[in-house]
Parts: sequence; structure tokens; C-alpha cells
Amino acid sequence: MDTLDLIACADETSRELASRENDGVRVLLLWHPSDDAVTVFIEDTRAGQCVELAVQRDCALDAFYHPFAYAA
Repeated sequence: MDTLDLIACADETSRELASRENDGVRVLLLWHPSDDAVTVFIEDTRAGQCVELAVQRDCALDAFYHPFAYAA
């Protein structure tokens, strides 16, 4: 699954602000213009699992770099 597929899974109107991948984990920072919200989308390609977290705008970049801290 490529980055565009991940965005489509998260929300068809999402816009990618940043993306990164390391050791089978992909992380996307997404902006949803319809409700002006920001989320972090995480996919573990090894486990075949994904999750999307709503984050506050002022914490968005921190959540992008440390998504599991925000998932707890």
C-alpha cells in the first residue's frame, strides 16, 4: 500500500502535510479541510494494522514525530 492509498483509507479529502517511514511503520500528518482538523495516521505494515489519531494543531508536528506517545 503506498502513501496515496493510506490517505484514501484515512479520508478521501485529506491532504498530506508530512510523511515518513521506518522499519515497517508509516506515519502521515494529515489535514482535513472539510472540518479544519489535523490527524496522525500510523500504519504498521508488518502487523497489518493502522490507526488514526486526532491531534491539536499546536501539537501536530510533535505528534507526527512521536505518535505512540499520543496514542497512549
